[in-house]
Amino acid sequence: MIQFSHVFKRYPGGFDALKDVSFELAQGEMAFITGHSGAGKSTLLKLITHIEVPTRGSLLVNHKNVARLARRQLPYFRRSVGVVFQDYRLLTDRTVFDNVALPLVVAGVPARETGRRVRAALEKVGLLQKERIFPLQLSGGEQQRVGIARAVVNRPPLLLADEPTGNLDAALSDEIMELFLDFHRHGTTVLIASHDQRLIASSGKRVLELRLGEVVADHGGGA
Repeated sequence: MIQFSHVFKRYPGGFDALKDVSFELAQGEMAFITGHSGAGKSTLLKLITHIEVPTRGSLLVNHKNVARLARRQLPYFRRSVGVVFQDYRLLTDRTVFDNVALPLVVAGVPARETGRRVRAALEKVGLLQKERIFPLQLSGGEQQRVGIARAVVNRPPLLLADEPTGNLDAALSDEIMELFLDFHRHGTTVLIASHDQRLIASSGKRVLELRLGEVVADHGGGA
């Protein structure tokens, strides 16, 4: 599903965010990326979604060379990757329903199908009864659930998350992590950048540790 081969990422000014990163994540696997602030976790995820491109090396996602995708191919590629952010990135002037529906509207999915899929995603995260209220009326944990519903409404085979529990307390973090584990159990490939060692340890999943842009450890976890 994901294959990094000797990937480097250098930003203007000479800062090396990633240095000689190589690893593979199989289809249906779940893993964490951890490391200190500035270790390169967010940059790695940005490479996978083509927000950034490698300076050197090869990056394949679902057998596609991401760096060589034409501009016209990017929207189709990104529909196959769901992304969950720490700061939720919800539109505060749109309802919960409209926030989750946005990827489907952009993709031109018919209204009836959009409604069906949005409600299925909201039911999955336990927010079906709140589809008509606005994000600022929700708790932080509920806002993150909306972000997760939006990320999975396109039924992507790959789900990425960048510090998805960073703004939540321990109990809410456990609830959010259980959602990711459930998506994994249903066949979604999941890659999460996190510094929450308690959650990472309790998951029993594979852990890739970054330090100063390099993979310094790769601990295998359970299936």
